[in-house]
Amino acid sequence: MQEQIGQHPLWNVSFLPAPFNTVHSDTIVITWIAMAIVLVVVGLLARTHPVTLLSKRYSLMELIVSGFSSQVESILGKNGVPFVPLIISLFLFIFVLNEIGLFPFVGRSPTADLNTTAALAVLVILLIQVVGIARKGLGYYKHLVIKPLGLGIPMLPIMIIDELARPVTLAMRLFGNIFAGEILLIVVAVVITAHLGLLSTLANAGPIVIYGFNMFVGAIQAVVFTLLTIAYLITPTSDEAH
Repeated sequence: MQEQIGQHPLWNVSFLPAPFNTVHSDTIVITWIAMAIVLVVVGLLARTHPVTLLSKRYSLMELIVSGFSSQVESILGKNGVPFVPLIISLFLFIFVLNEIGLFPFVGRSPTADLNTTAALAVLVILLIQVVGIARKGLGYYKHLVIKPLGLGIPMLPIMIIDELARPVTLAMRLFGNIFAGEILLIVVAVVITAHLGLLSTLANAGPIVIYGFNMFVGAIQAVVFTLLTIAYLITPTSDEAH
């Protein structure tokens, strides 16, 4: 038995140059579905504000907003307050992208496609550059030269590589964890259908365990991606005095 891993149905976009004229249609459609889910859920929660009657919906919204607000402010201080809506949106979006592939008949999680995680990582890194330059001008990049200069100058190439590697590590970490979970499900399905006696019988319990594990990993990876985004915002939002 052979399994096709990493292949996607394609849409051809004639007005774009190669290699950008082909896109993964399943990833795009499922991403749209995930966006719709997040918008509907957040919209329903937001309808409870301003509060006229204390309800479970309002309590859930208050828990999410206050939790993220306190986390962002504890790391970034008052300069991080404007980024709270972005951080909440990023977490909810990635969480749904990670988990949506576990539902029957949906397909693969969009974050099991490197194109999705790369786009998210590039978005975060571009945001950091824009915020840093907007607040500090080109002087923002002084953080690449550590003090004293006798150490900072030789270390400059390493600091530049570290800066350039951030989107790569962000994208690959999220992609690798979600993709690996889907590979595990394929492996268990192959073992079950191969009729390998006791091994196939024992493997019947595998999908339940792996589904639970993948849900846990999906939630953790959404948290990790969000926390790293907050951490990367420390330098561009910090005051010179600090």
